[in-house]
Amino acid sequence: MGSGRWSTNVYDAAARFRAATGASAFAYSDSGAAHTHPDLDPHGVPVRESRDSADHPRSVAIAVLFDVTGSMRAVPRVLQAKLPQLLGLLLRKGYVADPQIMFGAIGDATCDRAPLQVGQFESDNRMDDDLGRILLEGGGGGQKTESYELALYFMARHTETDCYGKRGRRGYLFIIGDELAYSRVKPAEVRQVIGDELGQPLPVAGLVAEVTAKWDTYYILPAGASYVGDTQVLGFWRDLLGQNVIELSDLDAVCETIALTVGLGEDAISLDDGLADLSDVGSAAGPAVSKALAVIGAGSARLELAAPPDDLDGASGNRRL
Repeated sequence: MGSGRWSTNVYDAAARFRAATGASAFAYSDSGAAHTHPDLDPHGVPVRESRDSADHPRSVAIAVLFDVTGSMRAVPRVLQAKLPQLLGLLLRKGYVADPQIMFGAIGDATCDRAPLQVGQFESDNRMDDDLGRILLEGGGGGQKTESYELALYFMARHTETDCYGKRGRRGYLFIIGDELAYSRVKPAEVRQVIGDELGQPLPVAGLVAEVTAKWDTYYILPAGASYVGDTQVLGFWRDLLGQNVIELSDLDAVCETIALTVGLGEDAISLDDGLADLSDVGSAAGPAVSKALAVIGAGSARLELAAPPDDLDGASGNRRL
């Protein structure tokens, strides 16, 4: 996966067709579907891959996984509507030359029919297709806990990326949610949802160490969610991810926040540069993004633990930090 190139014209044509026919951008879910779409089912999937190609010789993997329980069901609809904004900033503003984006969704393995949905890494308009296949179940356990740990398990053990494997440069993982993860990955749930045999429960803190070894990982808690500002939720994720916990005061700014976070991580921009880019493209998200990323923008360089000693950053010849 990951071949081809994104076209805003293709996206706009599809949006016009849906408007003319009354079709939904989330036709699978809105049709009354009750189970995970086969293309997004993680069960039995060896890996989701982000690979270099002739079109994309230095691919950068970006994964966006969002909670679709309760009030969080609005998130994928916002992402779908603002995909051109996200890709426009990444590509036209030069933040990343070869992004490959995977979308996925998180529910609750204790009660939901679709506790984990995982798309492919795509560089073209197929990423929009994957979004449209997500089941917006709206369930959840009703106890301030969802199965984020299953998503982390999949990202740690069922993804392979050339940006990390070839160049020792981590991809980007964004988890958009408003609740806690369960404290452990449970073998029975891994077997049922993913198909792996896990010998014993895996503490989430140890799993996060696996994930962050190859993914620069962020947790975004957006406005409009059930637990905005909740000190228990924020404290839980800050214990795991440190400063990479983002409180976002405007859900409509989620795509811009992702784009600027990647731009900062790639050392392509400063926060001030990114905010100027938002103004340049006519986005009103600047104030929300500025507040959300102030801490990250102050220390944007990413530590690449596994970088080969001779890995230089493209044509510039600058060594990655």
